[in-house]
Amino acid sequence: MPKPRNIFKKILIWRYKNISERQFIYVLSVFVGFLAGIGTLILKNMTSFFQTILEGKFIKDIHHSLYFIFPIIGLALVYYIKKRFIKKEIGHGISTTLHAISKRSGIIERYKIYASLITAPITVGFGGSVGLQGPAVSTGAALGSTVSQLFHMNQKTRMLLIGCATAGAMSSMFKAPVAAIIFAIEIFSLDLAFASLVPLLLASVSAVITSYFFFEKDALLGFKLIDAFQIKDIFYYVLLGFVTGLASVYFSKIYFSITNFFKRIKKPIHKFIIGGIAIGVMLYLIPPLYGEGYGLINNLLEGNALAALKDIPYNVDFENVWIVIGFLLLITLFKAIAMTTTFAAGGVGGIFIPTLVMGSALGNVSAKIINQLGGNVSESNFTLIGMTGLMAGVLHAPLTAIFLIAEITGGYNLFVPLMLVAAISFAVTKYFISNSIYTVELAERGELITHNKDKNVLMMMKINKLIETNFKAVHPEMLLGDMLKKAVSNSNRNIFPVTEKDKQFLGIVLLDDIRPIMFDTEMYDKVTVETFMRSAPSIIQHTDSVEKVMQKFKESGVWNLPVIKNGKYLGFISKSKLLSAYRSKLIEVTS
Repeated sequence: MPKPRNIFKKILIWRYKNISERQFIYVLSVFVGFLAGIGTLILKNMTSFFQTILEGKFIKDIHHSLYFIFPIIGLALVYYIKKRFIKKEIGHGISTTLHAISKRSGIIERYKIYASLITAPITVGFGGSVGLQGPAVSTGAALGSTVSQLFHMNQKTRMLLIGCATAGAMSSMFKAPVAAIIFAIEIFSLDLAFASLVPLLLASVSAVITSYFFFEKDALLGFKLIDAFQIKDIFYYVLLGFVTGLASVYFSKIYFSITNFFKRIKKPIHKFIIGGIAIGVMLYLIPPLYGEGYGLINNLLEGNALAALKDIPYNVDFENVWIVIGFLLLITLFKAIAMTTTFAAGGVGGIFIPTLVMGSALGNVSAKIINQLGGNVSESNFTLIGMTGLMAGVLHAPLTAIFLIAEITGGYNLFVPLMLVAAISFAVTKYFISNSIYTVELAERGELITHNKDKNVLMMMKINKLIETNFKAVHPEMLLGDMLKKAVSNSNRNIFPVTEKDKQFLGIVLLDDIRPIMFDTEMYDKVTVETFMRSAPSIIQHTDSVEKVMQKFKESGVWNLPVIKNGKYLGFISKSKLLSAYRSKLIEVTS
């Protein structure tokens, strides 16, 4: 019986002979879209399974008293699974995918295919206040990367397939294939060329068909637009844009603050205990923060605020609209806190859907306040457009925000206010916060993929592959005669690194500096290397980005610079090799 490896080898040979590269990419994009769709469906249904169990009849009567304990149990299970079985960092799906694209040539570890599939449904199913979109992207991206490696695709194709998987995950999650393509392009800065657009289309359609095939009527947001846009409300929409922009700044600042606080706690078990108790208390006091929050969004869209707040146990009069406004504001304020605390405690989930929850509550509150003060605006429309504003601001993805809300709700008649609010919210947020939650750490390290091809090429290059080690090192106490015999005569270079015996870098000696006396034999035993040693014009640290290396060459005006690691000499990088490698990578990426 033939081995699977031999069969696969024959398939590859047949493919090379019979299918062109472009056609094969189309086939793989459909396959990756299907896999991403399946992964997303597994996430959704496993989460639903846990939620159904925890909301069963035998605990229904005491369900509120368990809001405190459920998320702690879920986080404990996730902590145990990560520590006992996965034993590796899972990370936030979109952030880790962006890092893999920028610094790992699109290579994503295979354990990320199943890591989020296992842990995210437990986190969300047990009440963690996070979403599933990030884990869906993480799973899909890992599948796309694995498929590309399996079929020996190049780096550019690998990144395209990761984009296809991302579009597939989004398309399957929301049944919004157009918004899914825009999301992949906007978040991952993919080139919008025909060659890359067709695979994205195929993957997105493949994923959404997969979703419809298994769950035809399932929709996370099933609302259809009822109230049309009226030009008289344009001022209120401008106001909503500023409100959602400021709320986006609040959301991001809270996320950064809580994340930085928990970073100071070194042991994961301590993070779990502190975060678990904190999230348990929040969910007990404000039950609508429980889980993803789609029920809240759908009830607000339908104008049923009482149903949205039905789990709140306090004996208050919800017929009083100002009390409803107060509780919706509490949800708006605490959703970001609950989400970040869930992450900090070790939970696995996404940021995307919490922004929708917060945006829907804020938009609904804005409409209620306007109407109470004498205005007359559509609460459902404001709820929708509030989601757009938060998404545009928090995620720095205004186009995705516009098309997602329009597509999943049929709200194309709201394009004017959608565009207006998204633009204002994004501009306000961008003024205060230059990078989104997804990208801030990558941007600080200079590793963020953008639509700037030149910068992306430099970012994808690896400094280790540029280092040349055929330079002869000399020591400061070495005599001139020994240097000529052991280094100069055996080297075709005109520069010599000066190091201690333990390779600690001290400086350089140029051949031009010793040329006037190199044939004076009387000086061979009288002069040491230290006499001619000079400081290097600039030094490259092994952690420097290639973009920074290029800048150092520009500032120093030399052709060779030494590379050191922890003060020890590694080799040199030459400007000629750097430019040659840059040209090769540019051709690879853009061809």
